[in-house]
Amino acid sequence: MKFVQHKLANTNNCNLLCNTKYFLIMQFNKIYFALTLLLLLIEIFIGTYVHDVVIRPFGGDFLVVILLYCFVKTFFSKPAVPVAIYVLLFAYLVEGSQYFHLVHLLGLQQSKAAVILLGSTFSWADMLCYTLGISLVIAIERTKMIYMAPINKSVN
Repeated sequence: MKFVQHKLANTNNCNLLCNTKYFLIMQFNKIYFALTLLLLLIEIFIGTYVHDVVIRPFGGDFLVVILLYCFVKTFFSKPAVPVAIYVLLFAYLVEGSQYFHLVHLLGLQQSKAAVILLGSTFSWADMLCYTLGISLVIAIERTKMIYMAPINKSVN
């Protein structure tokens, strides 16, 4: 992650947020935001109305990492591959918590929200779906960079 030194950090007029002299730059991206909303709606649709043996168990896991990636890219203009890897590691962490039954260890098994967000059943297939979803993200982002580079050079 790239941090920048903020000019207020070296002044006495700095508020509590400026106690650290480094800030992470945030930049809103409308396209990633629209993709985030679209993927969220698809995930809600799958979770609510799809009760099959392929789309619900595998499609949702495939799409959720793409959703998380788009969500992060909505606010942070960072390189695609590191963001994708961080999202994938986060998904692995959540899935790993299911292996160790974190919801039960925390006493949250009665909380529907905790069970939905953290999950309750570990699956290697889920790990594969996360990996394939992030692989698609990286492939799309690299393809986008290859085809956008000539356009950006001709504009400058």
